[in-house]
Amino acid sequence: MKQFIDFIPLLLFFIVFKIEPREIEFLGQTWLVGGIFSATAMLIASSVVVYGVLFSLYRRLEKRQWLTLLGCILFGGLTLAFQSETFLKLKSPVVNWLFALAFVGSHFIGKQPLIQRMMGHAITLPDKIWVKLNIAWVAFFFISGAANLFVAFTFHAIWVDFKVFGSLVMTLIFFIGQGVFIANYNKKALALENKKTNGGS
Repeated sequence: MKQFIDFIPLLLFFIVFKIEPREIEFLGQTWLVGGIFSATAMLIASSVVVYGVLFSLYRRLEKRQWLTLLGCILFGGLTLAFQSETFLKLKSPVVNWLFALAFVGSHFIGKQPLIQRMMGHAITLPDKIWVKLNIAWVAFFFISGAANLFVAFTFHAIWVDFKVFGSLVMTLIFFIGQGVFIANYNKKALALENKKTNGGS
């Protein structure tokens, strides 16, 4: 569930982006609402609020959440400062590839793959299965980053839609696939255990 909290700022970004750009009066100031730059400002502000609330509730943020927040602030800030959406287009590929690098690095740093450190408290699997899952996460983040980069710089008209809903769909499909893989492994392991038990009795 925590993974989908990351999509709250993205959804707000999408909503503001889709608003027809217009000027509004607020607190004695004129503000432009709608379009990429006000949507970027919303992405930064909502990310700070969402992760700020999570930090106040749990007194910590996961490394993944810190990276996502810093990515929003850095690339969003550059987008606003230089009035160029190119920086924001680079955010998803860079952040996804940094995640992929972290999962790769966990094979060489520490005693457990990163996915095992994240999920090991909830399920028990053999080391070889954790390694396979970790590699699957590396592939997911690499492909996700590449897909975002390709769409952002090839299909300008739909890149925001893909950034929000394409990423969400890819994440859902990957989570379902991961769940099916674990369930099938557990089913086979249980059948093998029953076979050994019945054979020995």
